[in-house]
Amino acid sequence: MDHKTSLTVLGSYLYTPAKGTNYMQFPVEGTLYPGPYGRIPRSRFVGSTNFNQQSDRDAMFEYQFQHRFSRFLNFSQVFRYEKSKSYDRDMYMSGMINDRQATLTPWISDGYNGTTGLDSRFYEKFKIGNVENTWVVGSDFRQYNYHSNITFDDAQYTTDLYNPPNNYRPCTSPRSPECTVWQTTSTNQYFQEGVYFQDQIKWKGLSLLLGGRQDWVDETTHGESITNENAAHETTYTAHVRSVRPESAFTWRVGLIYQFDFGLAPYFSYATSFIPQTGSDWLGNPFPSLTGQQKEAGLKYKVPNRDILITASAYDINENHYLISDYAHPNYSADAGRVNARGFEVAANANITRDLRLVASYSYNSMTYAKTNLTAATQLPDGSYGPTASEKGKYVESVPRNMFSFFLDYKLPGKIMPRFSVNGGMRYIGFTYSDAVNTFKVPAYYLFDIGMHYDFSEKIPMLKGLQAQLAVSNLTNRYYVTSCGGNFACYVGQGRRVYGSLSYSW
Repeated sequence: MDHKTSLTVLGSYLYTPAKGTNYMQFPVEGTLYPGPYGRIPRSRFVGSTNFNQQSDRDAMFEYQFQHRFSRFLNFSQVFRYEKSKSYDRDMYMSGMINDRQATLTPWISDGYNGTTGLDSRFYEKFKIGNVENTWVVGSDFRQYNYHSNITFDDAQYTTDLYNPPNNYRPCTSPRSPECTVWQTTSTNQYFQEGVYFQDQIKWKGLSLLLGGRQDWVDETTHGESITNENAAHETTYTAHVRSVRPESAFTWRVGLIYQFDFGLAPYFSYATSFIPQTGSDWLGNPFPSLTGQQKEAGLKYKVPNRDILITASAYDINENHYLISDYAHPNYSADAGRVNARGFEVAANANITRDLRLVASYSYNSMTYAKTNLTAATQLPDGSYGPTASEKGKYVESVPRNMFSFFLDYKLPGKIMPRFSVNGGMRYIGFTYSDAVNTFKVPAYYLFDIGMHYDFSEKIPMLKGLQAQLAVSNLTNRYYVTSCGGNFACYVGQGRRVYGSLSYSW
């Protein structure tokens, strides 16, 4: 290669051997509030030691090529290939028998996916008088292949949440007369090609961004169901819907920002989006692409002569064909129609003094189902179901409306411990709803984190770039629930954890 041409090659391979899994999925009673037997410990394992397992393999290859034809024209190209395989065996809670006994349904998920993509573009800068343009024109494609095989043992097993046996032997062969199994396989393929352009125009303190993209997508999906859920345990096959669904869309965006001399920069942006969605519902029907529109306005303020940046923004986002969990068919998704998210964010990043740094932020997000035909039964704390309600107008589950965090980092004076810093902060996550009809709330929680880091170069100059770090998350070991997906799918948050690292940069 010469001074006008460069080539970078990247690659990685990651293998995670089979290990036990536990998704910490528990009922409302015993997590959100103590049951007659107290709270379920976060370390509780309700699966099977001879069944629960997870294994993953991930491989990636990429090259990045650049060439300068002249001072008016540059070319770049990125090629990337990814392939991954996963194998999971786990159990999910399917019901409660009494205050301490629950039913478990074992399932196996075996799948792989591969992605091939190529992005080629021409770009350059030029000036017309006092107006500077940075333009990009390009084309890319992506080929995606996905195959999954999911098996459920519908016999169900009984466990004691406070003293689980952990020795189940699930039966998962649909061709065995001793098993009661439902299995589904699906293959999803899509090819996406697009052409795009962008121009960033700068004149004095004003910057204008214009961009557009045209996409074409061809998608194919097919599969079948296998079951022996009948009196004779005979294996039956049902073909899923096979479909070829071409789609196309033009999306665009525009952004405007003005930089005042005293550090204030107001901005506004509008963008539309088009994102193909892989996978299918439990019947094998593919999902339409996710489309959306976003409006955002905000302010950025850099305090003159100080290392302090303050930002504030407000947004309004609509997304169509938003996917949510299908509660009637675990491990599948359902199309919830259109959702709307409105909110604002404020953040500060400041060096208060030469040795004290602050990072803080607050966000408010009201995300609701704006247009949907879906309904769901309300879920009562005792595990039973109430009347059916529409999801329209309800808040999207597991999305908090309020979040706040701050973090302080202080470098101790050089005379005490040079190059040694301590830090700490708090995270606050507001309440969320358990399901799409907002049956009950998952309470808000806050966590404290602390840490420290040390730069070895102060004492030993030849070790410049070597740094040691120690961090503790959830310092008080608080018991909290991150989210619930109904009465039998509450997830207990991580307890106190200590992290240590030794890094070197050059």
